[in-house]
Amino acid sequence: MSSIKNRLILMNFLQFFIWGSWLITIGAYWFQTKHWSGAEFGAIFSTMGIASLFMPAIAGIIADRWINAEKLYGALHVMGAVLMFMIPLVDDPSTMFWVMLVAMMFYMPTISLSITIAYSSMSREKLNVIKEYPPIRVWGTIGFIVALWVVSLSGFEVSAGQFYVASASSLLLGIYGFSLPACPPLAKGHKKTWVDAMGLNAFSLFKQGKMVVFFLFAMLLGAALQLTNAYGDTFLHDFAKIDAYKDLLAVKFPAIIMSVSQISETLFILTIPFFLRRFGIKKVMIFSMIAWVLRFGLFAYGNPADGLWMIIASCIIYGMAFDFFNISGSLFVETQSEPRIRASAQGLFMMMTNGLGSLLGSRLSGILIDKYFKTGDEFAWKEIWLSFAAYSFVVAILFMIVFRHKHNPKEIENFHH
Repeated sequence: MSSIKNRLILMNFLQFFIWGSWLITIGAYWFQTKHWSGAEFGAIFSTMGIASLFMPAIAGIIADRWINAEKLYGALHVMGAVLMFMIPLVDDPSTMFWVMLVAMMFYMPTISLSITIAYSSMSREKLNVIKEYPPIRVWGTIGFIVALWVVSLSGFEVSAGQFYVASASSLLLGIYGFSLPACPPLAKGHKKTWVDAMGLNAFSLFKQGKMVVFFLFAMLLGAALQLTNAYGDTFLHDFAKIDAYKDLLAVKFPAIIMSVSQISETLFILTIPFFLRRFGIKKVMIFSMIAWVLRFGLFAYGNPADGLWMIIASCIIYGMAFDFFNISGSLFVETQSEPRIRASAQGLFMMMTNGLGSLLGSRLSGILIDKYFKTGDEFAWKEIWLSFAAYSFVVAILFMIVFRHKHNPKEIENFHH
């Protein structure tokens, strides 16, 4: 029993270590080292969104029908390792876009596949997923943090070294993936309609008005999520241009400061079962949205010296903003969909947040920042963060009014596979 948990812990650790080794610091590499533009940078972050539009769904279908999830998972990571290794060779933004896009087509579906592998091996061992999964998933966040510290302390924040770290860890996980517990396709032997075969059956969730609203807000929140990933690190690096700040720790090792966000995530993940039982999905999602407003608002007024507490507070609040939406959302989708479409349903949730949402968030923010909040190499950071905060506030108010869901504590209590 504990062995299955340990194996899933290692899987989660490496899954997010790969991402953590470049996600937060690629902005610093882009703006501080390559001096490429904001709109083009938005395009790089949109590769995750584009890949998430169709790849998790396709991977979900393949895993539901034809290939063991863990084998598909291993293969995708090995191919991803090759692409990450190629990134440092790229010398112009448009080639970078294509290389990143293919790399993300291999990486993004592994996130929902790792959830499928975890849920299915846990249910085989008769473990209670709602209770036992969050402490396992925490290790993913720990992996992300460790990667940030490794990249920051080794001086790779603004260099291509971060991609070699990502490549090596991806190769390691790819090989390890093949040894994970077998997760044979669950939908084999069902009478297949064309809709089923394409995995489009998860879209049947759109027949319920409440799920349409839920997925729509998943998209709007997915947009907010990418903004801090894209601009947080380079925002702190930018203080190096100001003499009063340039020697401060927060400016020298921004990724370490940003990792407070992930440390906070690990703590908030553990509170999810309690909050979901106590308050239900709607309130938990509202807490998440208010947390986003504070996340951006504190960034607007913070600085690395006397305002460092605001930046740190913003990072702590991020844990709630992220988890209460992402992890609770995934559990909500799981409780609302029947077993044979669950992998596809998780793929759909992923598509709305990391797909459409992140695509809109990164493209539009890149264009808007270039147009209104940037002159030459100078960013108007305060205005940037305040406009992001205003956006999150509007989303929160709309969600309170529009999303209708009666909280039923039993639904959470009794949720087993």
